[in-house]
This record gives sequence, C-alpha cells and structure tokens, in this order.
Amino acid sequence: MALPACAARALGPPLQPEHGAPARTTCPRRHSRVEAELAASRPGSVAASVRAGPPRGVSHGFNSRPFLDEPLKASSSLAGALGAPLFALLPRGRRRRMNDLRRRWDLGSLCRALLTRGLAALGHSLKHVLSAIFSKIFGPLASVGNMDEKSNKLLLALVMFFLFAVIVLQYVCPGTECQLLRLQAFSSPVPDPYRSEDESSARFVPRYNFSRGDLLRKVDFDIKGDDLIVFLHIQKTGGTTFGRHLVRNIQLEQPCECRVGQKKCTCHRPGKRETWLFSRFSTGWSCGLHADWTELTSCVPAVVDGKRDARLRPSSKDRRGSPNTNPGANSPSTKARNTSKSGKNFHYITILRDPVSRYLSEWRHVQRGATWKASLHVCDGRPPTSEELPSCYTGDDWSGCPLREFMDCPYNLANNRQVRMLSDLTLVGCYNLSVMPEKQRNKVLLESAKSNLKHMAFFGLTEFQRKTQYLFEKTFNMNFISPFTQYNTTRASSVEINEDIQKRIEGLNFLDMELYSYAKDLFLQRYQFMRQKEHQEARRKRQEQRKFLKGRFLQTHFQSQSQSQSQSQNPSQNQSQNPNPNANQNLTQNLIQNPTQNSSQNLSQNENRSNQKQNPGQEQNDSNSSNGTNDYIGSVEKWR
Repeated sequence: MALPACAARALGPPLQPEHGAPARTTCPRRHSRVEAELAASRPGSVAASVRAGPPRGVSHGFNSRPFLDEPLKASSSLAGALGAPLFALLPRGRRRRMNDLRRRWDLGSLCRALLTRGLAALGHSLKHVLSAIFSKIFGPLASVGNMDEKSNKLLLALVMFFLFAVIVLQYVCPGTECQLLRLQAFSSPVPDPYRSEDESSARFVPRYNFSRGDLLRKVDFDIKGDDLIVFLHIQKTGGTTFGRHLVRNIQLEQPCECRVGQKKCTCHRPGKRETWLFSRFSTGWSCGLHADWTELTSCVPAVVDGKRDARLRPSSKDRRGSPNTNPGANSPSTKARNTSKSGKNFHYITILRDPVSRYLSEWRHVQRGATWKASLHVCDGRPPTSEELPSCYTGDDWSGCPLREFMDCPYNLANNRQVRMLSDLTLVGCYNLSVMPEKQRNKVLLESAKSNLKHMAFFGLTEFQRKTQYLFEKTFNMNFISPFTQYNTTRASSVEINEDIQKRIEGLNFLDMELYSYAKDLFLQRYQFMRQKEHQEARRKRQEQRKFLKGRFLQTHFQSQSQSQSQSQNPSQNQSQNPNPNANQNLTQNLIQNPTQNSSQNLSQNENRSNQKQNPGQEQNDSNSSNGTNDYIGSVEKWR
C-alpha cells in the first residue's frame, strides 16, 4: 500500500540497505530477524522506536501476535495506525494520549467479553441445576410424553385446585371464625398475652374470700352523659404513665386534643364542651398537688358543679363532731361520694405499687430535689397545722439526703403513703394524732383504705401492666390503641440494699404491705374471674352455633324425607292438588331460610289430610313422623 504524498515527503527517501546486507524480498511487516536487528541497531531510527514498544504502563494487547494476525475492520483503523511507522513520528504528548485511548478501549472490550461469557456460563449451569432438580421431583413422569409439557400441565392443575379450594372455603365459611373446619387445631397454640409479667405462674392460691359482686366490675360508663372518671394519683406508682395512656392512647369517638409543649389535654365529651376525665393531664391539679381520697371526695363535686373558687364542700354534721370509727359509714358507694348536685356520677380509679419499690423511688425523687410543697392536705375543711404535720427538713428542699436519714424522720409522709391517701382521714381526726391511740388509728385507716379500694370502679398494679390494661378495658368498655409496656428496670430497682434495710422499710410501711397484699389478691382474682367469664361466653356462643347448624340440617332432612314419602305414596293426588311441581321445593326452601313453627305445622297438617284420604292404613306412621318433625322444629324455634 502506497503512502500519501505528504507522508512520503515527510519521510524522505526510502532507507537503503547497508553494504553487504541481503536485499529485502518480503513484506515490511514480515522481514527477517537479521534485518530487524540491523534496523534496530541504528540510533534514532523508526524501527528502533517501533521495536521499543509502547511507553511504560501501556498494555501490550495490540502488539501481540493474535491481534496482528486477525483482519482489521475498515472502521477500526486505530490499531493499524498505532502499529504503523507513521505513529512514531507523532509528538510525544500526542502519542501518550493515543496510547491511553488504546489502553482504555482494550480494557473495556476485555471486561465486556468477560461479563458476557460469565453470564452465559452462569445461565448454562443454572439450567443444568434446574433440570436436575426437576428430574428428581418429576422423575416418574419423564417417561410419559414430553417432560416440560407434562410439568406445566401438572403445575396448572395444582394452581387451579388451590384456587378452587379457596373459593369453596370462602363460600362455606364467609366469616372469620369457621365452625365447620377447625383450622385452629392445626395451628400452634398462641401464647397468652396476659401471662403474669413477673414470669410466675398465672394461677395463684387466693387468700381472701370475695363475693361475685366484688369480683365482677362492669361500669356502664356513659361518656356522652354525666359520668366522670376521677384518677387518684399516688406518688411514684406509675400514675404519670397511666395518666398519659388515658389522654393519648385510648380509642374514642372524640379523642383528647393534646398540643405540643403542653402537659394538659382537652378531653371533651362528643358534642359537648364538658370533660369526662378528672386527672392531672386533663384538668390539672384542680384539687391540689396529688390530692388524696379525702380531698378528692370533697373537692371534685364542688369543681364539677361550677364552684371553682370554693374548692371544698361544707363538711357534714358528723364530721364536725367526734370522728366516726365506722369505716362503712362513709363508703364510696354512698350517694354523697359518687354523685354531685347536678347528678353527675363519679368513678374513682387509682394505681398501686409494691411498697418497698415505691418507698425507694420516692427517696430517690426527694434526693433529686422534689418536695411536693404545693400539696394542700386539706381535711375536714382545713389544712394541718405545723404541729400536726412537722417538716423533716429545714431548707428549701431535702436534696442529697441519705437513705438512713430519710428513714429516721418520724413525720415522713412516705411511710404508709398508700394507706393514708386511700383512707378517709376524717374517721381518725385527720392529722391530729391525739384523737385516738395509734393502734386503733392504724386499724381504722387500714380498714377504710381496703373498703375504698374494693368499692372503687377500678384499680391497677404497676407490676402487672397488661392485666391492668385488660381489666380497665373490660370495666369501662373502652379499648386502648397500643398495649401497655412492662418496665422491669426502674430507679428503685437500681438501688442495692441489704436485708436489714429492706426489713426496716417493710416495718415502716407495714400498713402499705398489708394493703398491697390485699389489693394484689383482689386484683388477680378479678382478672381470673373476668377471663373465665370471657371463655365461658365464647364457649356458649360456639355451642349455640353448633346447635343451630345441627337443627338446620335435621330440619332439612325431615322435610325432604316427609315430602319423598308423600310423593311416592300419592303421585296422582299430589299432581292434581299441586299443578306446580316446584311449590313443595320452594316451600321447603322458605322453611329452611325462615323456619317458623306456624308454617311447619300448616305444612304437616296438609300432608296428613291428603294421606288420610288416600291411605288410611298409613295414617299412624305418617302422623307419628310429622308429629316428631313438628316437635323438633318447635324446639329449634324455641331455642332460636
């Protein structure tokens, strides 16, 4: 191939062989080794630059033999240009850029080739694996016809059978609970979500005997009417968490409106601007900080009736005199405690906690600077004097106090706090300790607290969060959105105490210990009673449904049997009396759909009359069968 004129002028005259060298008789690309060595020995010659190969770091792909032997395409003249002597005459920068372009094109083509061959090999191996698995599964069918066609037909048949089974199941059991197919028998047993949170057995041995009225708690709470839930919040019992559940986690027709940055929420009745909840997060501390039973029963009716300026009601005549030692006289079941002048019904609720854990939690809270100075402690129309209720500290707060100092204070309200806040203090002369002996005072307070707790609409335990949620939902017929969470790690659980300190705390809170044992026994008995009642109700409903299905089946069987006997005995009479042959069938269908005693009796009477006219001998048998049918249908109708 001849070079262009410009290239020939640039190259100059052709190189002449040296003296004594053999003449060139082959193609310039296929000259002999001797000629190549002679050309390479010349300093600065073109052959030397070509012999040197590409610069350092450049691939040798295009200088190899296989690429040179392959025919070059007309469009890809880059490889031929790089291998020609003209490439050596280009500037060094231009040659470096062209070498870089050659290297990139070479690596890209190599990666594409490797990727294509790898995918092809992967697909081929996957095809072999699938064919082997298919032959293992459908081996017996390989000898009959084509394997692919047979497998496709088999898979199609299986899919069609599955769809048909689903359609039949939906037709037979349209509801969520299927009575004919016991699908739950094949499923694994579902764990009880209300199992004891402390990982102990769900069953326990009761210590107290309670009546059915004490165990059955079912409040007909009318949120649209005048009913009001009053939450008695005892310190460090988890009342803050439960109070948030009441305003944020309960399903209502008109949920509470809670704004960001505000503690109180607006909980109005549907269609009214009245609240249905009296708690910290709905009405605030309207009766004082952590008001007890004595304060709430006097303050809540006055606040609800509109007397927000006068927090207290006038005390009764017997309260102004000597204290009443009968704890049942002022029980929460009395009308004065549960209703107001406007006729509103008050349902008191509270949360209790293990006394030792609650005591340690209050100590840690006081140690951080809490004082509860805003508590009013109003009893019998007045707050206690400084002599009746001395303070345990002299400064602004009691922060940083050690546990022994906290236990040594005889006026510490943390001692037996749950009994004091649940009892009626007017029975013992409020905070005046000189009214009666200490032993008698403790007995009256404990009995009053037990009576008030038992007659409350609801109370829960901090150690049983899920059971607390369950009993509240069953009591008020109000459901929570998300389940309660049991926190076993608290600030009180992080305090390490020895056995002596624990016994001393239990001695300081001996009334709370007895009250908590009573409350725990009543709480667990209520829970078991409600669960058993729920299971009995579900069992009774299943039995009624089974009886109904069995009655329908037997009723249809008796009707069809009586019709077949009458038609076989008197075909001509039935044809003359019944010009429409589908009348009996329609009548039977109506009886199955809407079985009534009158229609069944009329049908049996008509059949008996026709049978008596035609077959007197069969009168006794037909009458007996029809009477048995009527009796069974009547019993089914009576059950329905």
